[in-house]
Amino acid sequence: MARTVLTRRRPAFYAVGRGRAGEVLTLLHPPYTLWHLSYFALGAAVAPKVHVDRLLWGLGAFALAVGVASHALDELHDRPLGTSLGEGTLRAMAAVSLLGALAIGVAGALTLTPWLAPLVLLGGLFVPFYNLELAGGRLHSDLWFALGWGGFPAFVGYFANAEQVALPGLLMALGATALSVAQRRLSTPARELHRRTQSVSGTRTRLDGSSEPLSLESLLGPLDGALAALSVAVPVTACALLAARL
Repeated sequence: MARTVLTRRRPAFYAVGRGRAGEVLTLLHPPYTLWHLSYFALGAAVAPKVHVDRLLWGLGAFALAVGVASHALDELHDRPLGTSLGEGTLRAMAAVSLLGALAIGVAGALTLTPWLAPLVLLGGLFVPFYNLELAGGRLHSDLWFALGWGGFPAFVGYFANAEQVALPGLLMALGATALSVAQRRLSTPARELHRRTQSVSGTRTRLDGSSEPLSLESLLGPLDGALAALSVAVPVTACALLAARL
């Protein structure tokens, strides 16, 4: 029976290796961060008018909250990436980034519409509740991941530009939620193989009687390949829609 042993496997397909710079870059999860920022852009792209300043400030806020704060708290909670970054460093990254995101949100609520305030509060609470698994981890699920990192930024992107709730924004939020469900269905088994699998053994037997050994590479290849392709496809689609609107 074929058996493949896992030794020093990267924690994700985009991990760039050791060293402080490499660990920080990996911690930011660049493909996934860009992917989820694209949902904000997609929401903005279907608004009646795209305001470039609101688009850029919103992307900045979500980059701080999703790209830095949430990932720093995630690493602080249970070290999924196994970095050598100290707890103090991770706490400082999370605090400064989340406060920066909230400051942008508050400024938006004061200058655009006060109805942004509940969304700012909701987003600010969701980051620690999800990543630190507060409230018994009730919010740390596939559904809340899809709503919080998919549907929410898409809806906020639309609302920040349209200043109203309307069908295009709701549909884009629903589509982003569904895409995030697909991401989760791919990334969960990929994480298990990358980070928590010592070895794989077994054989796949085809209907014609031929067979091939199972390996980590054969199991990871389709998952990582699909995730990598989607992490490019969604941002490119967002850029195309924004280019058409602007």
